[in-house]
Amino acid sequence: MTALRRGISGTEGECILNYIGALLSVLGIVMLIPLIPWWIYSDSTGHGIDSTVFTYPAAGCFLLGLVIQKSTTFRTPSLHGAMIITALGWIICAMAGAIPFMTGLHKGFIDAFFEATSGFTTTGITVFEGLDTMPRSVLFWRSLTQWLGGLGILTFFLAVSFRGGSAAAALFSAEGHKINISRPVPGIFNTLKILWAIYSLFTILSFIMFSAAGMDIFDAINHSLTCISTGGFSTHDASLGYYAAHNIPHAEALEYAVTAMMLAGGINFLVHYKVLTGRTRALFSDFEMKWYWGILWGSVLIICLDHFNRISITAIPSLHQVHEVFRSALFQTASLLTSTGYLTRDINSPSFHAVSRQIFMILMVIGGCVGSTAGGIKVMRFGILARAFQTHIKRILSPARAVIPVVTSGRIIPDSEVQQIASLLWIWAILICVGAAITAVFSDLDPWQSFSGMASAMGNMGPFYFSVHQMATMHWMVKLTYTAGMLAGRLEIIPLACLFSRLIRIPGP
Repeated sequence: MTALRRGISGTEGECILNYIGALLSVLGIVMLIPLIPWWIYSDSTGHGIDSTVFTYPAAGCFLLGLVIQKSTTFRTPSLHGAMIITALGWIICAMAGAIPFMTGLHKGFIDAFFEATSGFTTTGITVFEGLDTMPRSVLFWRSLTQWLGGLGILTFFLAVSFRGGSAAAALFSAEGHKINISRPVPGIFNTLKILWAIYSLFTILSFIMFSAAGMDIFDAINHSLTCISTGGFSTHDASLGYYAAHNIPHAEALEYAVTAMMLAGGINFLVHYKVLTGRTRALFSDFEMKWYWGILWGSVLIICLDHFNRISITAIPSLHQVHEVFRSALFQTASLLTSTGYLTRDINSPSFHAVSRQIFMILMVIGGCVGSTAGGIKVMRFGILARAFQTHIKRILSPARAVIPVVTSGRIIPDSEVQQIASLLWIWAILICVGAAITAVFSDLDPWQSFSGMASAMGNMGPFYFSVHQMATMHWMVKLTYTAGMLAGRLEIIPLACLFSRLIRIPGP
């Protein structure tokens, strides 16, 4: 904090600290919620988890937040200040959220910080094994971190603290996707209310569907929190594959229900608002949605063909086999495209051949839609770059005086925005390569596995081409690298770059 205040003006420093204090106070209140499952499931007797696992860090966050707020003055942050608030807010929340893992599970700081960061950023990579026997209050806290991080920690803070106006707009812009998207209604606070109402509606709908399909109440609650948030944390080591393996009734229906909710989480919430207000064509006619459905069904088709291509011509598959392959391909494609990361089968298993694994890697980088809870580069950016390349070819083939802009959904995309997207993609690729190199140096993973680990972290995905046990026993340098990658991917690099530039006091223009 001292280095930060030296790198920025005193007025802006106070503004930043005031917001961090308010955020800590809200987090302290939220951290008391896991006491409900702690009491219901008797974690104090069954697992020896004391209530202080949550009450102490909750009280600490709340009181520290109040002290910081009382010693600073509330002001509207600049865009640059909002970027620093965003970066610091996510890091501090992850550090505070790690405390229950340290005290309740006796995990070291790096593992606990890694897990909390994976939760809040909705990445879903885990270094915890033995989930099936873990205290339920701790499992619920893991799931709750993902639900809070789905639409963004700061959007939740703004929604419950009623801080609106230009301050909320600056923070919403800093935490949101760095691309021009419209809002459902005028006013940032009204927008936040609509987003969280839709988000909560899908959460409730998920719980109803999952319960009807055979999950018990606790599992249904947890998976409803981690599904629409496209987080992927499960209450079982086998993830969603647990239910079919244990012959849970309606296991196939459960997979389709989860698939539907994952796809809903990967869609721009503005599209959901349009559909809920009667404009159902937006689900298929929007530029990004056309790409979204095209990537989904194109990937499913290629994966199915890749599977059946390995079968002898004389061995004609039955309808049951075709359905099994289709269901598996659809589930895993939806899980990776939306960056949820649930698994019914290990993506590194013989069930998926080389072409399928390459498709999965591409999906890890692309991710879901802008304005969704999904990670990755985003389908919109992928589509804009493809359209920009097509436009560039047209410009070459057209007369020199011809003006041919990049157009999507009737909107002209400025060249500056195309350059920004290309720059972000380039930095994204560099960070993945650097992270893969660090992984290779500090582990015995091969290049493909090393690349998949960092790509999963940057894309906020979860799955990778090595085991959870290998991840849990990885060198601390790799875990910290992936932690930084998860934050950079979720915040789309810029807020962290602003914070870093101030901490090392890089002079601005």
